[in-house]
Amino acid sequence: MQVNWRDYIVSTPEVLRGKPRIRETRIPVSLVLGYLAAGKNTQEIKKELPDLTKEQIAACLDYARDLAEFEVVTA
Repeated sequence: MQVNWRDYIVSTPEVLRGKPRIRETRIPVSLVLGYLAAGKNTQEIKKELPDLTKEQIAACLDYARDLAEFEVVTA
């Protein structure tokens, strides 16, 4: 499933001290990624966090992919 994480993930200083979270929730991206890293699939995550959609879970993976591709250029 192809999604743009920017449509689903926000970071604002006044909520969760600026940690990336699912838009309009207090669910941190790190929690969803932790479930995925532990081997849980989308349906299992939705049982734990029933308000999440498949698209929001996919957005967390897309966000992580973008972070992994980040490069620091030094002079």
